[in-house]
Amino acid sequence: MARLLSFPGTRRQRELALQAVFLSALAALVLGAALTARERLAAQGLTSGFGFLRKATGWEINFALLPTTTADPYWWYLLSGLVNTLFMGAVGLSGAFALGLLVGLMRSGRNPAARLLGTLYVELFRNLPIILQLFFWYAVATALPNPRQSIEIGGALVNARGIYLPGPEIGRGIAALSALAILAGAGLAVGILAARRFRRAAPLRRQSLAALSLAAGFAVAAGLALAFRDPATPWITHPRAEGLRITGGWRIQPEFYALALTIITYGAAYVGEIVRGGLKAVPRGQIEAAAALGLTAWQRFSRVTMPLAFRAMLPMLANQSVWLMKATTLGIAVGFSDFFMVVAGSINHSGQTLELIGILMAGFLAINLTLAALMNRLDRALSLEGSSMRPRR
Repeated sequence: MARLLSFPGTRRQRELALQAVFLSALAALVLGAALTARERLAAQGLTSGFGFLRKATGWEINFALLPTTTADPYWWYLLSGLVNTLFMGAVGLSGAFALGLLVGLMRSGRNPAARLLGTLYVELFRNLPIILQLFFWYAVATALPNPRQSIEIGGALVNARGIYLPGPEIGRGIAALSALAILAGAGLAVGILAARRFRRAAPLRRQSLAALSLAAGFAVAAGLALAFRDPATPWITHPRAEGLRITGGWRIQPEFYALALTIITYGAAYVGEIVRGGLKAVPRGQIEAAAALGLTAWQRFSRVTMPLAFRAMLPMLANQSVWLMKATTLGIAVGFSDFFMVVAGSINHSGQTLELIGILMAGFLAINLTLAALMNRLDRALSLEGSSMRPRR
């Protein structure tokens, strides 16, 4: 009996065979469920497939970086929602990291007042539900005066309809491409500074290449603005109140900046604690050795403490980055047209629930896996072999 139940080959081959059988059974189960669902949908008169992506939507979204009309197909609306999510994520992550760094430094400093303010900030924003904070900021945004009583701050107008800023007179599509060019240049610069192949080069050469990449991004953005700008329009447009209308300028909608403020303030509370933990992880002997070499307080912080602390807190920052990117889906609660809200609207208008849910899942998987891969690549590039700050891999 034992011989009948035994499989031929080595142990490794038997393990692979069992895994193949398990995966085949799982694939057959998924395929059977998909075929059954398709038959049930067909029996109810519901069609399946992705042919609806080429049909016109017939409805509008209230915020879009890319130009959109009601005649655009579903695939363009989904792409626009994905771009909105990426833009919100970039704004939220950048603001949360910047403010979190400040909060972490305040909590790690020697000034009692700064430590108290940092502690109060962390305890306040970390212990309130993020959805409650979103409703608070949105209530504040919508409680501002009407357009006739707009608050003017340095040429900008603030009212219940949004924040109107002076800005260059270019279309939304060109503005989105320009921002993408700048982000690409900044990402390439970070990659050059972090890549192992460039770490062997002279520091001045590495910094020059990074600066050149960043300058190239700004040059491409400026070239796009110059190439597609209308010569008859002024370079900068200023917002002006005309009764209940605001003409000119760039409008930041309440839904956008309420969600951005929520992600920034909530994420900064956690990033601040990560920064504080990273600073405490720096060995005291490293700081004392830097002081013994005659380095000033700023030189010790910028050249010894912060680089070592950043290496220690990078894995936790990667996890926080992925979490904050997923938090952009809360925009549906206040009407921000992110990827999640566009998918929800498409489901209501097209009825293609399974297909659109699959697109939503695939989109967020691609975003978060890419973000995690980039952060892990940066972590590996900055890790120190044999250092007490990071276990040897």
